[in-house]
Amino acid sequence: MTSHERNWVPTTPRKSATFDDYTLSEIRRAATTGIYDIRGGGAKRRVPNFDDILMLGASMSRYPLEGYREKCGTGVTLGTRFAKKPIELKIPVTIAGMSFGSLSANAKEALGRGANIAGTSTTTGDGGMTPEERGQSKILVYQYLPSRYGMNPDDLRKADAIEIVIGQGAKPGGGGMLLGQKISDRVAEMRQLPKGIDQRSACRHPDWTGADDLEIKINELREITDWEKPIYLKVGASRPYYDVALAVKSGADVIVLDGMQGGTAATQEVFIEHVGIPLLAAIRPAVKALQDLGMHRKVQLIVSGGIRNGADVAKALALGADAVAIGTAALVALGDNDPKWEAEYEKLGTTAGAYDDWHEGRDPAGITTQTPELAKRLDPVIAGRRLANYLNVMTLEAQTLARACGKNHLHNLEPEDLVALTVEAAAMAQLPLAGTNWIPGSV
Repeated sequence: MTSHERNWVPTTPRKSATFDDYTLSEIRRAATTGIYDIRGGGAKRRVPNFDDILMLGASMSRYPLEGYREKCGTGVTLGTRFAKKPIELKIPVTIAGMSFGSLSANAKEALGRGANIAGTSTTTGDGGMTPEERGQSKILVYQYLPSRYGMNPDDLRKADAIEIVIGQGAKPGGGGMLLGQKISDRVAEMRQLPKGIDQRSACRHPDWTGADDLEIKINELREITDWEKPIYLKVGASRPYYDVALAVKSGADVIVLDGMQGGTAATQEVFIEHVGIPLLAAIRPAVKALQDLGMHRKVQLIVSGGIRNGADVAKALALGADAVAIGTAALVALGDNDPKWEAEYEKLGTTAGAYDDWHEGRDPAGITTQTPELAKRLDPVIAGRRLANYLNVMTLEAQTLARACGKNHLHNLEPEDLVALTVEAAAMAQLPLAGTNWIPGSV
């Protein structure tokens, strides 16, 4: 043995922060298959979010409301700008668009049932309107997407509002996917597609290219629906100030702003994790655009992307939103990624809480599938009640926080009720860093 060998002391193996285990596995997967990864859900990386801001409850300088004896309103009206029949919701939490095709018919029915019990709206998603969803949804928003799959004027007239989808948070600038194994006979008929063939939705609308053209399209939709239905515009959070300003110019009644944490049925992993901005960074520029145009609260703002609980709702409204929308959280409430299916998740090479291969149509919970045997596992009545319970808890949590801030309506919450815990969150949400009066970037 040499002196060098005698004096050598091994160090603990150290893995790279840049080339972590997931990154290494993705490189190996790409090298083996030669194709990019497709999955569902939203961004899994940690980004600044509502956990990075806190609410300032009342003490000496503010007067709180007493428990459940003093009322705190939760209602919201959407579509007051031009629509003859604005939508009245009992709570400011709505169900985001998720398509039949991506979801089973039972899942769509459950979403309608839950929203109806809670007094809020649900949204069709790509691929058209199902009788189950329309039948169980007192308030149903019809999505009008670039693909035009399943679109017909009769369903537009049956809807209570129309949402023109320009983009979504998981993939601003990108189109959707529905792989062939989920295109059943019924899905194929509704979308006028061949059964079993992969379908890719367009990334932009085929009949307009800018705000002036969009104004014409909006007026066309208003004429079809006799100017009764509110017209929403949904955009992925990317350049929120300018997108919101152009949406107002185009004549929208309601703007839906979806942050990068928002989910999708299926798209490229690289899109989900690397395109768009967090919702926390998008709300204040959107509100500023509305304020600069004198349209804040006249054109309503719905925000979505990673909303999980009543604290998120209260903070989003305090930053200036009128309502929020939930998608992934609603699916979890129905039973998505439930540990009771752990053995079956393991057979699919994953675990409960991490299952995101929604495009494969093998969901053990019966939610993101078109396989009849799996879809039967979801009881739409029971799942609908679970969703309603969850929506009610979110609302109660938001009310509790609003009362603590001395507010008798959720819409009376304001930025002055918030502070940030990190410099990043303070800069993004334009809030003072806790314990200071400093807002990063302010003069």
